[in-house]
Amino acid sequence: MGTSAVILTLKEEYSPEKLLSDTIVSVFHANATLYFHNNKNYSDNGEFSYTTLNINNNSFAEKSEQSFIFSVHAINSPSIDFYYHEDLKLDSNLSLCQVGHIEDIYGVQKLIFNFIYEYLRLNPDNYFWVTDYDWVYSWGDMKKMKSLPYDPDWCYIDPRLIDLP
Repeated sequence: MGTSAVILTLKEEYSPEKLLSDTIVSVFHANATLYFHNNKNYSDNGEFSYTTLNINNNSFAEKSEQSFIFSVHAINSPSIDFYYHEDLKLDSNLSLCQVGHIEDIYGVQKLIFNFIYEYLRLNPDNYFWVTDYDWVYSWGDMKKMKSLPYDPDWCYIDPRLIDLP
């Protein structure tokens, strides 16, 4: 299994429906393609658990060079619990949850960059976290990186170390 990533958002503001809606708009503005089959998964007691989307850099009729799976979990899913405030130097008073799980970022960095840029533009109080690292990307970080030439290793670089020329 590769390196995963998630979006961090305020727990009281999270809903799967809003995440789905914002994902559609973000994919649209990132000039990517979204495949959503509406295949919902349920818990043993019949409650919605999660669904997945496939985000691609090309249409499905074309050969897709980049693609990733994006999971949307239920509000009560233990998968969205977040406990790493101190590790990531985030305010521990923020009640955050981890949503929009990306299974593997390797090889799809440019597609993720374009998607996350658009997602954080819609949700500037959210963060993007590559789970193997001790930092997050804010909307300000993404704007700063967008103003520079694209670096395929962007998601492996601490945004606090990126200087504008």
